[in-house]
Amino acid sequence: MSVNTLTINGVPIAIQENETLLTAAKEAGVRIPTLCHLEGVTDVGACRLCLVEIEGINKLLPACTTQVAEGMVVHTDTPKLKEYRRMTVELLFAEGNHVCAVCVANGNCELQDLAIEVGMDHSRFQYRFPKREVDVSHPQFGIDHNRCVMCTRCVRVCDEIEGAHVWDVASRGTTSQIISGMNQPWGSVEACTSCGKCVEACPTGSIFRKGSTVAEMTHDRGKVEFLAAARTKKEWTR
Repeated sequence: MSVNTLTINGVPIAIQENETLLTAAKEAGVRIPTLCHLEGVTDVGACRLCLVEIEGINKLLPACTTQVAEGMVVHTDTPKLKEYRRMTVELLFAEGNHVCAVCVANGNCELQDLAIEVGMDHSRFQYRFPKREVDVSHPQFGIDHNRCVMCTRCVRVCDEIEGAHVWDVASRGTTSQIISGMNQPWGSVEACTSCGKCVEACPTGSIFRKGSTVAEMTHDRGKVEFLAAARTKKEWTR
């Protein structure tokens, strides 16, 4: 397999072809914020937080789905990108009902961490305060749509790793939401194996274990990444 040479933030990098810019940046020790990315499942570029600038291209491209190319000159941390990422995080807070103080994921939330990283101390956009449902019909888990950021991690991890396809996306735009089964209560979906992978994959407190307190609501991403790697490499020891 051939190797591509590119430059990220002035640093020359050599990496195998067909890899993504996000992978190249990680290997070079360059941090690019993400929210929808999860190791081991297909990237979809939904959150738009990993957008980067590439010289010669007049639009921003998602690092998680853009493949490296020979001679690429990439910028990941320009003032334009910093402002764009802050605006994106502010919009995520404004379009949902994210009240960190009463959320089970307070202190263990990737959205909260991103807000700190981009320097957000308030949202410059008007909050929508949408009326969204909380489904606690499952005996072990619950989903609070008020805290969902539509990253679709749950959809992809359930489909690609567990093979159950319990979750899907319904509607479009501001009315889009994650649904279970054929838009039925989670507890009535027979395909659900109660494996909990969606709970581990969720970056916020949207999908949670019943009875979890703030201190107990931790996400073990390693479990999902281990299972994804094990299926590929046929190695089942952690």
